[in-house]
Amino acid sequence: MLHHDEMTKIIKRNSNMVYRLAFSQMKNRDDANDVYQDVFLRFIKRQPQFENEQHEKAWFIRVTLNCSKTSLTSFWKTKVCEIDESFEAQEVEKEDLTFALNKLSKKYRAVIHLFYYEDMSIKDIAQSLNISEGNAGMMLSRARKKLKEILERKSEYEKRI
Repeated sequence: MLHHDEMTKIIKRNSNMVYRLAFSQMKNRDDANDVYQDVFLRFIKRQPQFENEQHEKAWFIRVTLNCSKTSLTSFWKTKVCEIDESFEAQEVEKEDLTFALNKLSKKYRAVIHLFYYEDMSIKDIAQSLNISEGNAGMMLSRARKKLKEILERKSEYEKRI
């Protein structure tokens, strides 16, 4: 059983990473906060023993992705319909990378987030996602390509306006 101070250190050490990853998957603060709480609640209940900090980080990444997936497939999320995008005012559309990242699928957002925001290597990403290194590299390559296409389409659209 972990001591309270030790648990607090682990939570502080992984807090930002868990929230950023949850936000990249959920696309909004409220849902990201829910996932964040679920992840740390699981940590407190289970109190897993980690071999090292890399193992600890991999555990938090895997649990965050699993909690995000569970949240996205929950009854509430599947029964709520999205507002039609044409309903939004065009001037309000974001012009930053976050807008383009949110257009990617969950798996591509996860790989981009882990590589660029968490500074993880392809090998570490593969271990965290439980996939081969080749698959992780291919996913990153495809994610970059899709991101480029989204940004180019947005640029072309802006030129026409």
